[in-house]
Formats: sequence, structure tokens, C-alpha cells
Amino acid sequence: MTTSLEHPLTEAPQAPDVTAAVRAVAERAKIASRTLATATRATKDAALRAMADALVEATPQIVEANAVDLERGRANGTSAGLLDRLALTPERIVAIADALRELAALPDPVGEVVRGSTLPNGLRMRQVRVPMGVVGMIYEARPNVTVDAAGLALKSGNAVILRGGSAAAASNELIVDVLSRALVSQRLPGALVQSIDAYGREGAVALMHARGLVDILVPRGGADLIQTVVRESTVPVVETGVGNVHVYVDETADLAMALPILLNAKTQRVGVCNAAETLLVHQAVADEFLPVAIAMLADEGVTIHGCEETLALAPEEADVVPATDEDWAKEYLSLDLAVKVVDSLDEALEHIRTWSSGHTEAIITRDLASSERFVAEVDSAAVMVNASTRFTDGGQLGLGAEIGISTQKLHARGPMGLGELTTTKWIVHGDGHVRP
Repeated sequence: MTTSLEHPLTEAPQAPDVTAAVRAVAERAKIASRTLATATRATKDAALRAMADALVEATPQIVEANAVDLERGRANGTSAGLLDRLALTPERIVAIADALRELAALPDPVGEVVRGSTLPNGLRMRQVRVPMGVVGMIYEARPNVTVDAAGLALKSGNAVILRGGSAAAASNELIVDVLSRALVSQRLPGALVQSIDAYGREGAVALMHARGLVDILVPRGGADLIQTVVRESTVPVVETGVGNVHVYVDETADLAMALPILLNAKTQRVGVCNAAETLLVHQAVADEFLPVAIAMLADEGVTIHGCEETLALAPEEADVVPATDEDWAKEYLSLDLAVKVVDSLDEALEHIRTWSSGHTEAIITRDLASSERFVAEVDSAAVMVNASTRFTDGGQLGLGAEIGISTQKLHARGPMGLGELTTTKWIVHGDGHVRP
């Protein structure tokens, strides 16, 4: 796909002055993060509400800056899906601001006691949540991520350094300025939210190598971007993954229920990682379900990449092409859907094991045993039963927002909210105890 970071981030040489500049940004972030170590929830929540108000007040300027990015994207041939991710409307800005207010209403994870007890020797121990410190974000064409990352970092007690890419450069520059000014208005350091977009790819490389200043790095975007960061970074990385997302319609499915779920999963918003990319249909219901489903998808402009059985069942007016192995592996981020008829739940599970990116899968079924087996055997970050894959989202799952959706298994998996941006500290109280 077309992105500002589709080439390897290490392609350009790392200039010493850029390295020094990014490290200076990280040092300011590290110092600023210390102010949050003792900040009360009331202080952080007031800052989040101030940030939300500032964004709404700056809506005309943000939309104007975003129009510059959109025009440049169209001129560069950016795909429709990525342009949708890039676009900011007044309505979307209100929604982004509301997400900050929702964060303010959530409990503060810092200080939460994960576990605690008094040991037989009288030592009192607690394991509590504490901030990571400085969070780095490398992402592309998603100005809403700028706000989400800033809000989540603040609420969880962290500073954040953002590399949002040239595709959203004008939008992000203005948004970061608005957020920083709002922080200062609340007597917090503006350095809690900083951008290194001005330093280009060299800056991204310097951020990846700022181990000791940056505590965790979260890449969010296409496969090339994510894998480059995973390979090259010396800063610990939480790997977010692409979404080759499957919907399986079982032989016992309520087909009237399956149709709106499929339509929502595929077309509600195509340029996102939790949109459906492959439909699997049990052969027992394929003759009844697929002609209606394909016609419905065709009305929404969806192109079907189908197996032989699917092509034979497709109505004449539908846009259908033969599917290849590339289709089974692809995250389209567009109005395209791979469709396959399967003989059994076993074949559906095997297909998902072979091609899934480990993000989200859904089963539509009325059979409890089938749903339980699907949930148990699918090795993905989220599994939906009789629900759209579009619910794999921090806001939809009650986290307030998310900094990304992790498809790895260490530290965090699935939507990463406030708790996932903290680590833990052991606190032990004694009374002159010494180890025997």
C-alpha cells in the first residue's frame, strides 16, 4: 500500500545532528515524565479535558491543515483506504475529543495493586502498576492516533514521542502544538507530547535506537513499517499487526443475523485493521447464503475474490474474480473480499491457521460446541461469536481508546489501553528484616 513509510526506515543514513536532536527530544520527554509520577488523577483528567476542548476550538485550523495532507495524498496516488484513515472532519474531531473525555472518566491505572499480601515472616509486599516512562510511536497516515497516543500516555503517566510520517505532516504538526499548549495551560510540561516528524526517516531510526531514554516503542501501520521497526529497534517493541481478518459462517448460522454482521465487518469502514478481509462459508449453507450475501456486498461496491464454488454461486451483476493464494493472505484495506466455501469447521480452522495474521476472527453459529471449539482453537488476539469484527477496538471494548492492537503474546495482546501502557513495581515494607 502507499504510505509515507513504505520504504525501510533504515534506508537513509542517520545524520549525527538528527541523532542528537532526537535524543534531546527524548531527554526532555524523560524529564517531563517525572512530573507525572506524583500527579494526581484530578490533574491528569483536567489536562485531558483541556486537550479535548482545545482540539474542538481549533477544528477549522485542523481541517484546513488536514486538507493539505489529503490533497498531497491524492496527488501521490494514496489508496482510498489510507485517505479515509487520513481524513479529519469536524465530526471526527469531535469524536476524537470525546475519546479524551472518556479517558478522563476512566479509573487511573497508576497505583493499582495487582496483588499483595503479608508474608509469613511479616514482610508486607505489593505489586503495583507504574508508568512505563517514555512511549515512542511510529505510525502512518493516522492523525487520530496522535491524539489517542497523547491521551493514553498522559492518563497512564507517560510522556510520548510521535513519528507520524509525512502523509499527515500538516495535520500532526498542528495537533501536537494544540495539545502541548493545552498541557501548558494546565501547568504541565508541553514536552509530555512531542513530535519528531521534522527529522524524517533519520529521526525514526534515531528514535528506534534511543534505548535508555525511550522505554517502549509501538509501531502502528502496514506490515513493512511494523517489521522494519521490530527488526531494527534496540528499544523494546510491542508489535502491532496487520489485520487479515476472517468471518466464518457455520452450517448452523442464523443467516439473517450473518448478513448484517458481514456487511458491517467489511464495509462499515474499510481502511482499518479490524475490517473483514476473508469470508468462509460452510458448504451446507453456501447455496442459500452466498447469492444473497454477494448481491448485498455488490450493492456496496465490494469486489469478490472467490473460490470456484463462490464464482458459480455469484449473481451476474456482482463483480467477481478468481481468488489466488495472494488473496487469502492479503489485508486489502479496500472494498475487496476473499470468499471461500469450506467443507467443515475443521477446514475453516485450518484455513485461518494458515493465513490469519492473528488479529481478529469471527464465527456466526447457533451451535455452542462449534463456537467453543472456534474460540479455543483460533490463535488470534480477539475472537468474536455472532458479532462484527469491528468491535476489536479499545473504545468499543470499554478501554476508552487504544494505542494499537497487539498481535504478539508478551506483555500485551489485543487492544492496548491504559493498563497496557503501565508496568509494575514491587513494594516491600519490613521492620528491620534481614534475609537468613
